[in-house]
Amino acid sequence: MYSNVKKGLRGKDLEDALQWLINAGLIYKVSKIEKPFIPLEAYADQDYFKLYMPDIGLLRKIARLPAEAILERNNLFVKFKGALTENYVLCELIKIQNENIYYWKSQNIAEVDFVIGFGTKIIPIEVKSERNIKARSLAEYRKKYNPEISIIVSMSNLGGEKLRNIPLYLLWKIKDYL
Repeated sequence: MYSNVKKGLRGKDLEDALQWLINAGLIYKVSKIEKPFIPLEAYADQDYFKLYMPDIGLLRKIARLPAEAILERNNLFVKFKGALTENYVLCELIKIQNENIYYWKSQNIAEVDFVIGFGTKIIPIEVKSERNIKARSLAEYRKKYNPEISIIVSMSNLGGEKLRNIPLYLLWKIKDYL
């Protein structure tokens, strides 16, 4: 929300600065879609978006997260680990995919981390930072839209048919598993 940047500021006060950061490659903007239909861009709501860093090392540094917290599997790092993992997945998807990447949100009931288009397929992607692959939001999305393929990216092994788990370390080969 623009108002969270500085009290009293509105979107029109910050749009140019935000666009400059995007054009400079210093941040990625992921817009919300309400309906996963082709073309995704037509269903994007540009007023609702998330911002990501183009590099997780920079994100770690800006967040002042000590490298030891990651390497030592510190329990105090659990919450931010999800954000770091989600940012990593976005960076990988951007390298693989030249098209826009979106997220889906359903009236504060459910939120799927990423929705991408591959040809005529619309693929929802849920990101998990550990082996837990329970994805309530993805289940809600699947119930509502019945996608041909859904993906969970996690630390679990490769597997699944309609609901595929792709390990974080194999994300770069995502097209091979579609």
